[in-house]
Amino acid sequence: MSYVNVMYQTSIRQFLGLFDESMEKSDKSPITSKRITNIIEFLTYEVWRYQVRGLYEEHKLLYTLLLTLKISLQCNRIKPNEFMTFIKGGAALDLKAVAPKPKSNWISDMTWLNLVELSKIPQFSEILTQVSRNEKAWKQWYDGEAPEEGNIPDGYQNSLDIFKRLLLVRSWCPDRTLAQARKFVVDALGQRFADGVILDFHVMWGESDPKTPIICFLSMGSDPTSQIDGLAKKLKVDCRSISMGQGQEVHARRLLSQSMGQGGWVLLQNCHLGLNFMEELLQTVTEPPGPVHETFRLWITTEGHPQFPINLLQIGIKYTNEPPQGVKAGVKRTYNGITQDQLDITNMPQWKPMLYTVAMLHTVVQERRKFGPLGWNIPYEFNQADLTASIQFLQNHLDDMDPRHGVNWSTVRYMLGEVQYGGRVTDDRDKRLLKTFCRVWFREEMFAQGFQFYCASGNNVDAGKPYTIPQCKTVQQHLDFIEKLPPVDSPEVFGLHPNANITYQSKTARDILDTVLNIQPKESSGGMGETRESTVFRMADDMLSKLPPDYVPHQVRERINEMGALSSMNIFLKQEIDRMQRVISTVRSTLTDLKLAIEGTIIMSEKLREALDNIYDARVPPFWTRISWDSSTIGFWFTELVERNTQFDTWCFTGRPHVFWMTGFFNPQGFLTAMRQEVTRAHKGWALDQVVLNNEMTKYTKDDISAPPPEGVFVHGLFLDGAGWDRRNSRLVEPPAKVLSTPLPVIRIFAENQAPTSDGKTYECPIYKKPRRTDLTFIATVQLRHGTATDDKWIMRGVALLCDIK
Repeated sequence: MSYVNVMYQTSIRQFLGLFDESMEKSDKSPITSKRITNIIEFLTYEVWRYQVRGLYEEHKLLYTLLLTLKISLQCNRIKPNEFMTFIKGGAALDLKAVAPKPKSNWISDMTWLNLVELSKIPQFSEILTQVSRNEKAWKQWYDGEAPEEGNIPDGYQNSLDIFKRLLLVRSWCPDRTLAQARKFVVDALGQRFADGVILDFHVMWGESDPKTPIICFLSMGSDPTSQIDGLAKKLKVDCRSISMGQGQEVHARRLLSQSMGQGGWVLLQNCHLGLNFMEELLQTVTEPPGPVHETFRLWITTEGHPQFPINLLQIGIKYTNEPPQGVKAGVKRTYNGITQDQLDITNMPQWKPMLYTVAMLHTVVQERRKFGPLGWNIPYEFNQADLTASIQFLQNHLDDMDPRHGVNWSTVRYMLGEVQYGGRVTDDRDKRLLKTFCRVWFREEMFAQGFQFYCASGNNVDAGKPYTIPQCKTVQQHLDFIEKLPPVDSPEVFGLHPNANITYQSKTARDILDTVLNIQPKESSGGMGETRESTVFRMADDMLSKLPPDYVPHQVRERINEMGALSSMNIFLKQEIDRMQRVISTVRSTLTDLKLAIEGTIIMSEKLREALDNIYDARVPPFWTRISWDSSTIGFWFTELVERNTQFDTWCFTGRPHVFWMTGFFNPQGFLTAMRQEVTRAHKGWALDQVVLNNEMTKYTKDDISAPPPEGVFVHGLFLDGAGWDRRNSRLVEPPAKVLSTPLPVIRIFAENQAPTSDGKTYECPIYKKPRRTDLTFIATVQLRHGTATDDKWIMRGVALLCDIK
């Protein structure tokens, strides 16, 4: 687990301590085999409990699943090839080289590749045929709210064990993988391994001794100080604390010396700020200068840091104390820090509703981070200081307010959306989102009885969901109201579509499986007797056979000259071909050298070893990515390489395409700039710096286009993320359930000499190269029509166009 987080360090001494405890406390039996089984079961649970207690919440299921998989492999309950299929899926496969997918749109490319890989397991050998033949039944199963609970078609319902069912669910529904994985854990190890570990400070204190520090790994919003102080008072022990930082070592030494001699506890907080003192602390605890009082204990809190002494971590009892997540927990945390005096500090009627709304805003901006790019393009570290400053501003504003004029909403929105929270926001689209939240929530209507925290327009909360502003007078009344909030929040509370939950669950499952793959030993065989080297040799051979030929420079130059060497679009094409040739050359040389190195003809360099490891893990070698493009799997990356090259080759040697695949460009911004230059040159008196992009939505598919537009370019291959598309009326609509992205028809993008005027019925939609939305992947914006009163709903939904959804 130290590969997952450098703070997850354990030692053989800790394991032996648990082993001795297992020998002593496990059930006795005169039958040797039964006695051994009892010891192993007791030890397994104790090791799991000990380790999970010291893991962050995001890694607890990862560790539990990894432990279950390893034990099942050891007991031959699952086979190595089944294990690799589970963690890798069809990531290594080339979509063009496998059985063709059914023509229906509901099966994604990644799902089909997963099924192709799954079909290599004997029990699923016919699944591709079965899905094609019985598509309606499979779609009905797939569309269920919890497919892992439903009846699987074609006789699989009663023939699959828990793990085989997990393989099928992982292939079809990534978002339901972890739900089925928990069932697998329960089936293999027992219910107690799925229940989690309740943190008990008294138990940890009982396990410790004067030479065993108790270390807390901090996270945002976690602080165990109050619990440690409470336990000290209960046990009638003095607890002295000090926060580490520059110059605090002197005070820490004095406290340690005093407590070690006279007894009591020492709490050293934020030890990541006093790393220089940690080695000395380790020496003091393990080899004390004098006798140590038996009541002495050392408590440490620290954030993760790569330079934190490993030896200190290996002798300590580690734990995490993360606060619960969600709207209910977040708002409750805020009101637990508010006193009745603060609530009564002003008699203005606007104070309490606005205070609650700020608490809600603080929670929502933090919780949206878990939805990835749909929530925020950049996951900002909003913290308690932002909330405190916002509350203080509201108080000051209401104190200075003229009751006749009421709240100055533009000032409130500016301070919250541009200064207090907005001061952290660097991305333009994120700033637009934050300002939208402030505009929708902070207005005169918030004081009305029926106000609810939802995106305006048509999706209001039903009466049973109390996401409203309470009409309360005391802190306790507020806490009672908060206690009635739902324990699990719909994504709609954060302004998102319910489909966002599928995105979140899929991302969580993908992160866990990627981490499991990352920490696998590099010398293991690929299952079925095939070694890593022979697997990669076969893959390299296959890729080399499909790799496009090199471009011949003089042929490219001649064709560019024939088409017009000074044309901005042809100059762009030449630049793209040069970059593609660099990729083709690098891939060819890497794969050729890799085959020679595997055969032993040349030395396996560090670079080739890195390529071998990545190709085996179905990932793109980093030095290929640096000169090309990001992709989730090597299969998709290689397919894209061939498709990109086809577009360049056709454009260069056959003629300019009628419709362009913008995903296939290294520099799509350059493509649009070249088009602007082309249009500008065609109009006398136009200046390039004044020409702006505009767009027109068509109802055509790529195959319907038989001629280029009179001006500008036709573009295809864009996907709508966070919304659906009404082809008949050419406007944004709600997406169907479980449909995460919608292919858009062909768009005509052109240039005008003046900015288009907005009628308020369009949404300025950003286009990104990849699902990761940053300034580096941003291309341009287009105007998409919508049927709502304002575009607030679509801004809060995080709607964007993506060139690639893989």
